[in-house]
Amino acid sequence: MTPDSMTPQGSRPPSAVSGEVWIDSHCHLWEGGAVQVAEAHRDGVEWVVDIGTDVERSIAAIERAATLDGVAATVGLHPHDADQGPVALDALEHLLAAPDAAAAPVAVGECGLDYYYEHSDRVAQREAFAAQIAMAHRYDLALVIHSRDAWEDTFDVLDAEGVPERTVFHCFTGGSDEARAALDRGATLSFSGIVSFRNAAEIRDAAALAPADRYLVETDAPYLAPEPNRGKQNRPSWVRLVGAAVAAARGSAVTQVATETTANARRVFRLGDPAGA
Repeated sequence: MTPDSMTPQGSRPPSAVSGEVWIDSHCHLWEGGAVQVAEAHRDGVEWVVDIGTDVERSIAAIERAATLDGVAATVGLHPHDADQGPVALDALEHLLAAPDAAAAPVAVGECGLDYYYEHSDRVAQREAFAAQIAMAHRYDLALVIHSRDAWEDTFDVLDAEGVPERTVFHCFTGGSDEARAALDRGATLSFSGIVSFRNAAEIRDAAALAPADRYLVETDAPYLAPEPNRGKQNRPSWVRLVGAAVAAARGSAVTQVATETTANARRVFRLGDPAGA
């Protein structure tokens, strides 16, 4: 997109007009990352956290963070890929032990348990999850958790390994009980576009009870586009739509959600001002 194709201020997204600042706490910039990031910055998104899900994609996230302003990277092994086992985990450890000074990872993950798809053996998932919790402790990094249809085991592994101080349940899809269990362990809840879906009342209940300093917003782009864009390829610039749905659930102003989630993401991921700010 060229400067000439940018919309005039009167038709720019509300976040850009109002001065709201957002952070997309979880996305995957697999294709067209530079274009997506530029669009997000124009729409009031200060940072995007580009999530690693295996060794190759973790390295690619680090490379994007080194070259694109306002991009932070994580390294992790997704539960779908947990069968890659110790070889992949050792490679992730190397990325953490010798980080690129220009783009040091801000978190370990996305890791956890997925018993809905079970693309990897459950034992392998639990072992990979435990190993990555240990990495988060070892390198004093945030932990980004994926948990689907596996709440009991997720909490059991966390309790056994010790919950890192800055733990995030990404794309939180539990209800009030699961939210309280996560919050009681000191975790932060991150809400995706699902919170805007008509059938997501339990997730909105969870968003409503999260303390002001313990919730985030994310797109999980290119997945889970929020209403009214459901079914389209998601993008980080749409994080404000997620924030608006969370604001409705909490009975808060959208600007308040922007302020709170941006402060929370800065703290959880230890983000400063982007290099180009």
